[in-house]
Amino acid sequence: MIESITGGYLNAELAGVILLLIGLYGLIINRDLIKQVISINVLSTGVFLFFTSLGHVSGGNVPLIMNTDMVDPLPATLMLTTLVIDVAETALALALILRMREDEE
Repeated sequence: MIESITGGYLNAELAGVILLLIGLYGLIINRDLIKQVISINVLSTGVFLFFTSLGHVSGGNVPLIMNTDMVDPLPATLMLTTLVIDVAETALALALILRMREDEE
């Protein structure tokens, strides 16, 4: 479906870069702290998509059996760790924003 819309030019790496740029644009433009946290999440989703797609090999096998067409597990492993850190970072940022708004009132 996406190939018919984009003419076959949109792959996962390009989609990741587009999401990264959208998140960066939102981070620069928005002054509201909640919107900046959302922009950081969009930016990190683009990074996840980009790096995870770098490890993809068409027709590749799991790296348990020595083969020439093995999928690299390192990008997926690193992005899983980064995802956990990103969730904790988002929770901390939202808690700090709520605390700042309570102090203003």
